[in-house]
Amino acid sequence: MREFGRASFSIRGAPRPLRLIYGAFLVLIGPGFLTQMGFQIGRIGVTPHAIAVYYRGSEAGNVMAFPKTFGQLLEVTHAHAFVMGIVFLILAHLFIATSASNRFKAIVLAGTFVGTLGDLAAPWLVRYGAAGWAWLALAAWGLQATGNVLLIVVSGWECFGGHSTTNDPPRGDRSDDV
Repeated sequence: MREFGRASFSIRGAPRPLRLIYGAFLVLIGPGFLTQMGFQIGRIGVTPHAIAVYYRGSEAGNVMAFPKTFGQLLEVTHAHAFVMGIVFLILAHLFIATSASNRFKAIVLAGTFVGTLGDLAAPWLVRYGAAGWAWLALAAWGLQATGNVLLIVVSGWECFGGHSTTNDPPRGDRSDDV
């Protein structure tokens, strides 16, 4: 952890074992995002109408869907806010340690944060505001998905593809710091 805490830390310059640990995290987090997307597509749907019906309920046609209760939304928001916050923090730290430009980093991190925040807020707005807020859910999902893919791919490239010129830690032997 001390390696990561240095201001000049870069994934490319990190010792191979550290790059492999970070890379393994990125590989393991991928299925989490895929299952989240599966839930959103399979359970909720990807149209504004389907999103509105999922949160607001409906008695139209053959489908009878009950509106989400305050308690249900509170439970999901509670769990997601903690997990999504921690995952964003870790992915953002890894992404900041890449060789991507500062402008690209700022855009990706801002977009991912806004998408994640929108993902947390949209269910409440759709359920207790108006069905039209379902468009926010779709936009948030798109921003969040795009951002998370970029965070994982760019960081993963530097973990697995961007190799340091040596297997030794940069600037002297710091094997006791790893």
